[in-house]
Amino acid sequence: MPSILIIDDEKAIRFALREILEDEKYHVEEASDGAEGLQKLKEKEFDAVLCDIKMPKIDGMTVLEEAAKNEIETPFIMISAHGTIDTAVEATKKGAFDFIEKPPDLNRVLLAVRNAVEREGLVKETKVLKRKVSKSSTIVGQSKSINTVLETIDKVAPSEARVLITGPNGSGKELVAKALHSNSSRNNKALVEVNCAAIPSELIESELFGHEKGSFTSAVKQRIGKFEQAHDGTLFLDEIGDMSLSAQAKVLRALQENVITRVGGDKEIKVNVRVIAATNKNLKEEISKGNFREDLYHRLSVIIIDVPGLNDRKDDIPLLVEYFLQQIADEYGAPVKTMSSDAILLLQKHNWTGNIRELRNVVERLVILGEKEISKTDVEKYGHIG
Repeated sequence: MPSILIIDDEKAIRFALREILEDEKYHVEEASDGAEGLQKLKEKEFDAVLCDIKMPKIDGMTVLEEAAKNEIETPFIMISAHGTIDTAVEATKKGAFDFIEKPPDLNRVLLAVRNAVEREGLVKETKVLKRKVSKSSTIVGQSKSINTVLETIDKVAPSEARVLITGPNGSGKELVAKALHSNSSRNNKALVEVNCAAIPSELIESELFGHEKGSFTSAVKQRIGKFEQAHDGTLFLDEIGDMSLSAQAKVLRALQENVITRVGGDKEIKVNVRVIAATNKNLKEEISKGNFREDLYHRLSVIIIDVPGLNDRKDDIPLLVEYFLQQIADEYGAPVKTMSSDAILLLQKHNWTGNIRELRNVVERLVILGEKEISKTDVEKYGHIG
């Protein structure tokens, strides 16, 4: 049930607003002046505030300003018997969500409250999603090799340099790409990801550069490619070692000239994209075999970040296990389990061919099947790592 705070020194106004809001199933609390209202805002979260402007002790504008100073982000609907355009503009500049004149039209009040509550719900939902994304994108570890990766990210991310991320499957190359983007000046724009290994060679050019309607049999409408979608942002080309030679040639041109042409089209389209690529292959060997263009390799590898496999950073396993135990508990909405030291030692002895991804899967299986404290016996029984 959404919670609404009414701050007004007129008892009759508070009564009228409470009555109509409670009829609409809102939980309502009252404050008879600005000081009381501000105190309630500091003590409790509300979904919206209806606040009079002219009040004793502390006026509504001051309440609005103080709420902002205290990082209270609840939407304010300001109410005034002396409503003017100037007053409404001033309230909006100070962060008010809406402005209503007295005597308040109750239908107008309901609409404003409904909109404010919906906006507050969206803001909270966005914050939760951002926290989830942030948690799922964290690079965990304190080993020498992972610290080298983190130091390189800090130095390189603010630049416009292209980066080639190397390392085995499941080692966390995608997390490095996300960290480079989120710490760059392009982080307010899109990070567009393309898994070059998952797209058939005959479709990769359409995926990257888009196509015009009728350019091939199934092209029933125009399509915007990943380069255009990533304009002013970052394009992450994962498993670029699997890209066809014809697509490589077009990517090279895009990097050299900052222009692309859609499949079936002749119009040149300017693009401003920072390209980050990743591969689990040795591209120098692929060049010698004729599978990868040397000129493209040099364009992509201004900076090379080599992500170590888990077998090369087993000292990080205790930290990774702790992180995954918390992450999985959050996802399941369950209490956080612990893992005994001998169980962790057993994990450290395993040959992790699947790297971080494999460890995460094992920990999730142990959370589901193991005891409250996951033991060595649980690992032997359910870990499937013998």
